[in-house]
Amino acid sequence: MTTTPLSTASALLRPVTAGALQAPNRIWMAPLTRNRANPDGTPNALQAEYYGQRAGAGVIIAEGSQPSAVGQGYPNTPGLHTDEQQEGWRRIAEAVHAGGGRIVVQLMHAGRISHSSTIGGQVPVAPSAVRAAGEAVTVTGLQPFSEPRELRTDELAGVVAEYADAARRAVAAGLDGVELHAANGYLLHQFLADGVNARTDGYGGSAANRARFVVEVAAAVSAAIGADRVGIRISPLNPFNDIAEDDVSVYEVLTAQLAELGLAYLHLLAAPGDPIIEKLRAVWPSTLVLNTGFGVESDRDQLDRLVADGVADAVTVGRPFIANPDLVLRWTRGAELNEPDPATFYAGGAKGYTDYPALS
Repeated sequence: MTTTPLSTASALLRPVTAGALQAPNRIWMAPLTRNRANPDGTPNALQAEYYGQRAGAGVIIAEGSQPSAVGQGYPNTPGLHTDEQQEGWRRIAEAVHAGGGRIVVQLMHAGRISHSSTIGGQVPVAPSAVRAAGEAVTVTGLQPFSEPRELRTDELAGVVAEYADAARRAVAAGLDGVELHAANGYLLHQFLADGVNARTDGYGGSAANRARFVVEVAAAVSAAIGADRVGIRISPLNPFNDIAEDDVSVYEVLTAQLAELGLAYLHLLAAPGDPIIEKLRAVWPSTLVLNTGFGVESDRDQLDRLVADGVADAVTVGRPFIANPDLVLRWTRGAELNEPDPATFYAGGAKGYTDYPALS
């Protein structure tokens, strides 16, 4: 598919600042699980090549990476809790910076969206002992999600500390920051969701209580590496991974408290025109990054209008970046796009990962 070149005055091509991130354009790469890390969660040379190829993105938000062993949800996802994993991320940071890019890593604790076989026989943890409907991807095939155990109140500080330690490792590896994954049904989202969080302590019940753990994680990570290197992703009312939530007010409460921390950006997953965008924009003082749909095809010209109209300050794009390492250049020139191969999205080697051609 080809289109007309972007105007030199395009809003998408203007630089934008998000805390310590100085992005040359507003077309950011969304975090995309690709299951290419080594079995022990160590990022490898193939991943360094993949991210280095995509250094033209305004900012690369690297795939969800577990801050602890029990936080892993899928096979061959990278982690950030061992020295070997940290060294793997150092190679990725060097590859992206060599291409003039910027990269943050998304810290993703899967919580109940896991299976005990993926985490060495441990029991997944969650805000409440509520098994998610659906099946987990494991090395032996699909299996029903394991029933999680409820995190004790006295354990929560330890989980917060794991996030902070992973963030310190990210910066020590040379990455430009981290994004906290509080979306798509993973641990932080599980605490926010009134249909999943059934706690009766200070972390359940009211909107303020359900937001509390997420705010504590964000505060600890900010103290560890600086709030200007921290972003957060949320997806209000997104039912993915068996999330059920009716009380959207938790997101206004959460966003207002996060705003006081001075985070670099808020990454919001919402369809254009969703009233939640305007509600959160009103209480978020800094950079707002918008993803217009989980698994929805990105429309370049629509994204340009959203930024031009001030709905968002930047946008994230997923699948087009899979098949087009030079997506920003292709969109700028109006060049034809490579088509992604869904059969290679999750797991595998170079095919469908690093072998998509760039423009000559």
